[in-house]
Amino acid sequence: MSSIGVFDSGVGGLTVAREIIRQLPDENIIYFGDTARVPYGIKSPQTVIRFSIENILFLLKHDVKLICVACNTASSFALPVIRNHFRVPIIGVITPGAREAVYASQNKRIGVIGTKGTIKSRTYENEIKQLDPKVKVTAVACPLFVPFVEEGWLAGEVVESVAKKYLQPLRDAKVDTVILGCTHYPLLKPLIQQVLGKQVVLIDSAKQVAFEIKKILGSEDLLNRGKSGKPACRSGRPVCPAGRHKFFVSDNPEWFSSLAQRFMGIKLKNVKKAQNV
Repeated sequence: MSSIGVFDSGVGGLTVAREIIRQLPDENIIYFGDTARVPYGIKSPQTVIRFSIENILFLLKHDVKLICVACNTASSFALPVIRNHFRVPIIGVITPGAREAVYASQNKRIGVIGTKGTIKSRTYENEIKQLDPKVKVTAVACPLFVPFVEEGWLAGEVVESVAKKYLQPLRDAKVDTVILGCTHYPLLKPLIQQVLGKQVVLIDSAKQVAFEIKKILGSEDLLNRGKSGKPACRSGRPVCPAGRHKFFVSDNPEWFSSLAQRFMGIKLKNVKKAQNV
């Protein structure tokens, strides 16, 4: 039975994998986290493209029918280059998030937060402008958010102080919609919402990505037809069976496993170190 392949620079892509499992409970996931070379956000575009191709080649060894590039940086730099070089459908996280943000915004002022690499690429901005040239985009790099999430610092005086400083340009621009342009950021959603205010819509592209995958597999008649014996994951409280999904990393599976529960909501006991990636 073919699986859906998902890769990320590390653990953040698990927020995308979790949503895919929630929306498509009958599908199997092959996840690869490139923990030996994380983070991608500070790498050159050429390096990110090379890493992404290697990650795709690894997933193709596992007979995947579709590949999701869950990393925003890889989606920004690599996807436009590599998409036409493989026969398997490849979907990133940029377009679904940008499309949802344009749809949600009422005042045509959209904010984007992400890693330095993602923001520097201006991929979100270009995508939004293609969808609606009248939208004003304010993009801000928030590099400390990733280590905060990985250390479990999701609230508190220090994190709130940094968030206020990072997000002030978005408040000044009076954005009404903000794209969480990094897969780590959904874990900081309550804090970000608190700083920006309840009136600002936060876009977590994982939901749109999973919906897009479902649509693509349906149109290609590639959806698994069997019925799941367990309920799909509920938002905020995953109950999906992780045992039948496979998780690989390029280094330090113990570190990955220790962080995985924070992102997935369930323990992952079957994380393996990939060989010859």
